[in-house]
Amino acid sequence: MNVHGSKYKCTECGKCFQSNRVSKRHRGSHSGEKSFECTVCSKQFSRSDSLVTHSRIHSGEKPYKCLQCDKTFSQSGSLTTHMRVHTGDKPYKCSLCDKSFTTSSHMQQHKRSVHSNGRPYDCRYCGKLFKSSYDLEHHVYTHTGAKPYSCRHCSECFTRPDQLKTHLLKSHNKGNCFTCHICLKNFAQICNLIPRIYYVISNVIRMKFGRIVPLVGQG
Repeated sequence: MNVHGSKYKCTECGKCFQSNRVSKRHRGSHSGEKSFECTVCSKQFSRSDSLVTHSRIHSGEKPYKCLQCDKTFSQSGSLTTHMRVHTGDKPYKCSLCDKSFTTSSHMQQHKRSVHSNGRPYDCRYCGKLFKSSYDLEHHVYTHTGAKPYSCRHCSECFTRPDQLKTHLLKSHNKGNCFTCHICLKNFAQICNLIPRIYYVISNVIRMKFGRIVPLVGQG
């Protein structure tokens, strides 16, 4: 590492830093050296702060608290992203349409699912292709049988986070829900609420007119 002006410059990529300590930490990203190991799961990291953040997965520590709603987070970056829920800020705009997003990852996912037919992620077990690593990861669970999402109130485990959310709501009355204003039934996800509303309204119309009358916007 060479001193560049009043800064420390990385000889690998040219990036500059204000202190030698930070520059050394950065150098580990080029060498691939991972000298910091988690004592719980043995996962290794090139930076000590990455290990500290990772260790909160095991400890459950969430030191970053939202002053608006008291929700807590294990990473400062997660709190920053969460604050956009309150401010309405969506700094990441799609270059192909007028949609905006709170995170870069959500924007990239939108581009892949809406504007691209590419499926760069393939399953090593069956060769099925997916648009996102998230979809691939959860598909692989169907082959391995893994259920990484466990309920903290009982012994039930699930392959997907939405399954856990539904379980928490139905079995333990935990979490937020979406309520049908007609039948007052609760749903863990809004995508399940919308078909329910249409179903209830259709039944009301059937009873009144003897047939299903398509709603506005329905074919």
